[in-house]
Amino acid sequence: MSNHKLKILFVASEVESFAKTGGLADVAKALPLALKARGHDVRIMMPFYRTIAGGDQAEFICNQTLNTEQCGEVNYAIRKLHLEEVPVYGVDSMHYFDRAGLYGEGNHAYGDNGERFAFFSEAILHSCDALDFTPDIIHCNDWHTSLVPYLLKTRYQDHPRYRATKTILSCHNAAYQGIFNKSQLAITPELQHCNDSRMLENFSYVNYLKVGVLYADKVNAVSPNYATELLTPLGSHGMSHIFAERSADFEGIINGCDYNDWSPATDSYIPANYDANDLSGKDKCKAALQQEVGLDQNPDFPIFGMVCRLTEQKGFQILVPALEAFLVHQVQVIIVGTGDPIVTKQLQQLEQKFAGKFKFINAYSNSLSHLVEAGADFFLMPSLFEPCGLNQLYSLAYGTLPIVRGVGGLKDTVNDYDEDPQRANGFIFYEPEPTDLLNILRRVLLLYIEQPAEMQRIKQQAMACHFYWSDSVVDYERLYAKALQLYAL
Repeated sequence: MSNHKLKILFVASEVESFAKTGGLADVAKALPLALKARGHDVRIMMPFYRTIAGGDQAEFICNQTLNTEQCGEVNYAIRKLHLEEVPVYGVDSMHYFDRAGLYGEGNHAYGDNGERFAFFSEAILHSCDALDFTPDIIHCNDWHTSLVPYLLKTRYQDHPRYRATKTILSCHNAAYQGIFNKSQLAITPELQHCNDSRMLENFSYVNYLKVGVLYADKVNAVSPNYATELLTPLGSHGMSHIFAERSADFEGIINGCDYNDWSPATDSYIPANYDANDLSGKDKCKAALQQEVGLDQNPDFPIFGMVCRLTEQKGFQILVPALEAFLVHQVQVIIVGTGDPIVTKQLQQLEQKFAGKFKFINAYSNSLSHLVEAGADFFLMPSLFEPCGLNQLYSLAYGTLPIVRGVGGLKDTVNDYDEDPQRANGFIFYEPEPTDLLNILRRVLLLYIEQPAEMQRIKQQAMACHFYWSDSVVDYERLYAKALQLYAL
């Protein structure tokens, strides 16, 4: 590798260890750490939420005033935390971020999210002067920071600090595009008065993600297969023409897995550690999981686990009717998560109907998530779409075989047993139909009962699969080099 080290500003709406609602936070922690390990000067910027972990220990850096044409003076502070050796700068605005939630409360988004994250995008660029930091790359993530590339090429196009700065936009889930009425963009008048139809919805709404995709220097999706899907009308969430317009600057890079947090050999959340050479600890974790959630302590019942947000994306309209038929067998199913109240009620009804076989934990619990990964035999991911997915990577590490729908990053990381038994590390179905999921669940159950030695082999094979950030980070370096035209990197 070249000795050319970059100054990278990594901007995201959430970062694991500080604030998290989903997989974006995991990436926003792991990728900057991987970049730092490669010798780059990387810094993170995020909103300083009321609930940010360790916020009371943050170092005050300075007060800032953002002067706007229509909103007057907007005051905020910059506070500094640390992610190991990576500095994390929090944009602290009482008006925008001193709230109980990150994006909303009680399954309802805040009505001014468009204004909140337009401000955040502005504060990102405004703050670099106060920090005296001139980034080579600003790495943006999802719609929350998608206005940064636009601002760089409009308001800041002649700013001496940013003459050589390039932007990367990572699409973690293009189903969430950030569509807001122009009335929320008074703080960003350049965009409020924009009439570029490519970025608008019904004339009076701005699509933040479209803005970012059109203006970023390079765009990536979080898996190669998801990048391919985003170029098709069926898989693009209505944005295929926008991604196609940027196809020369668009690619997919698979997420890595943070094995410091997710390894059965060292996991402090589980009652017994184990590895591929000795799986006896997994049996102890299974018994502990059954006891923890209140299921019958039967070692012969296979456990099918699932940990996720309860959203349509995760395939519950496929899963619930499939489980109605599947739970008549000698199996146990555990689902942990919060979200859609309709899905919550459906799962609670299943629990009443199949007491002793099905358990729904309506909560988010990091410790229980680890125990499910370690104690279950299989992990369910019947997603309608899945840009990358992280739980299947965790499941592989724990020898908990993933049962997935062949979409997005799930297809990139899981090898189906029936398609290639020798390389298999899980099971794939394709059609988003309950019958297709039920068929593969029964296929897996039969294999579990009749061929325990083969199951053991597949588990060990799964545990030998690794998706290291140290590999993915090289692809990101290459993407940065393309943006900067530093081909010697």
